[in-house]
Amino acid sequence: MESAQKRTVTERSLLSERINKLVQALSDGVYEREDTIRLCLLAALSGESVFLLGPPGIAKSLIAKRLIQAFESNSYFEYLMTRFSTPEEVFGPLSIQELKDNGRYVRLTEGYLPTSHVVFLDEIWKAGPAILNTLLTVVNEKTFKNGSDVEPVPMRLLITASNELPNEDSGLEALYDRMLVRVFVNRIQNKQNFHSMLTVGTPQEAKIPEGLAIKDEEYYRWLNELDQLELSESTFEQLYYLKSKIEAKEQTASSAAVESDLYVSDRRWKKAVKLLKASAYFNGRDSINALDLLLLQDCLWNSPQSRLIVRECIAEFASEQAYHQGTLRAQIEQKQDKLAELDQSITKRFAMTLSSDVEGTIRRKNIYQYDLSKAKKYRVGNTSDLVKLVLLETNMSVTNHDTGDSRWVYIPYKELEPIIKDGGGEAYGFVNKKTNLCRFVFDIDVDQRLVIKDIGNRAITVTLATDKGFDPEVVTQWQSTTESVVKELTSLDFDVRKAREEFHSSLPHSFLDKGLLLQIESSIQELTQLTEAIKQKTDDAMEQIHRLQEAFE
Repeated sequence: MESAQKRTVTERSLLSERINKLVQALSDGVYEREDTIRLCLLAALSGESVFLLGPPGIAKSLIAKRLIQAFESNSYFEYLMTRFSTPEEVFGPLSIQELKDNGRYVRLTEGYLPTSHVVFLDEIWKAGPAILNTLLTVVNEKTFKNGSDVEPVPMRLLITASNELPNEDSGLEALYDRMLVRVFVNRIQNKQNFHSMLTVGTPQEAKIPEGLAIKDEEYYRWLNELDQLELSESTFEQLYYLKSKIEAKEQTASSAAVESDLYVSDRRWKKAVKLLKASAYFNGRDSINALDLLLLQDCLWNSPQSRLIVRECIAEFASEQAYHQGTLRAQIEQKQDKLAELDQSITKRFAMTLSSDVEGTIRRKNIYQYDLSKAKKYRVGNTSDLVKLVLLETNMSVTNHDTGDSRWVYIPYKELEPIIKDGGGEAYGFVNKKTNLCRFVFDIDVDQRLVIKDIGNRAITVTLATDKGFDPEVVTQWQSTTESVVKELTSLDFDVRKAREEFHSSLPHSFLDKGLLLQIESSIQELTQLTEAIKQKTDDAMEQIHRLQEAFE
């Protein structure tokens, strides 16, 4: 028999496309139940059972009737449980003839649960112990003991439903634990869907195109092949992360004496992995990936309260861990911090920090001071005795008479003195050696640093060009830091692109909630924007260093 690993790319792609078309056909005309049908089909393809939780009258039985059409062999059994239900009504009546002739208790199972491919049992928890105990054996072993014979049960999908959960200490925990896929089915929420349901209606049967229904031989071959898929070490680590996170929530709830219902048995984890293998297989892959793990949101909860917690854990995993977004974000933010430290270092070294004194005791007006003795003098056009103030940050321009980033400004030495003394004021001068006379506004920030206001009223720190010049060793150190960040960002940018490619290569996914996919897409897009922003900051840092070098020449 050909193994799953030997399937060609074309065969995998065709199978995935076929399952996608089958899902669409089964969901056609069913309003707001598409995701439930997807999960039920996946459960059927992996031989697992489903529990639907929701109020009466919301098309739970319709879902089961649609699912039987996925198979060419389509024997279907449906039963509404009550506390008066008997085993004969579910597993078939006793054969009177066999009892008379041979004295054996044998059931006539044809047309009942033991011979059906898809089974729907409504109000499951109302059934009596005799039915539930037998059902537990059927689900466990896929066999039915009929008299002295043990008969194989061809059941591919068991869908149970109720508007309530089993009571604690009712003895139903073992059966409930075997209902791997658990779906909360609500009333129709969308107004247009509600209108269509009332006016158009929903046919009981779907129109399945020729060649889509699953043959018996295909079904059993697929079951065998998907079971051969391996759980890779990297995916196991992600799975274990989720397990640890959910168990941590369970421990927190226990410590707070809050009932959480977060316990997940080892059996459930093992059954869940089989479902994940089926998800990978029918999406045309030979291994489980991060997207398949998101299906656990409908496998690990036990109550509406624990459902919210599990979904919260899965949502966090989707945004932070599925493609290592959290790690990448932390690494990008480290580069951001390194650039911020560099910026602070440059500002601290060069910013014009003014000292202050208090003049008198009545006016209490601050008098600021700064050593201008080493200020280098410049000439612009016919104007001389100018000092040069270098802007330490990129800006929108400090004057309406000039567009773009202002690199430095020239103002008369005599006008700078009163500005420093008063801690701000106005002056007229030139931008970037252009001869157009411009008006500038100066101020002092909370750290007593002299700043110039740009046209957006943003405070830009400045430094004074002096005869002392620029320390080349400091420049080399800053350049080395910036180049290191650029190199690291290049690597991170590659990792972000790789994460996006891995995500997109796993699409489309036939069984997943589209909301989670959008969540992942958004988180990776955020990383892309972050790297672009940091790249711009590295460019700004290089520009800052360059303008300082140029300013002190």
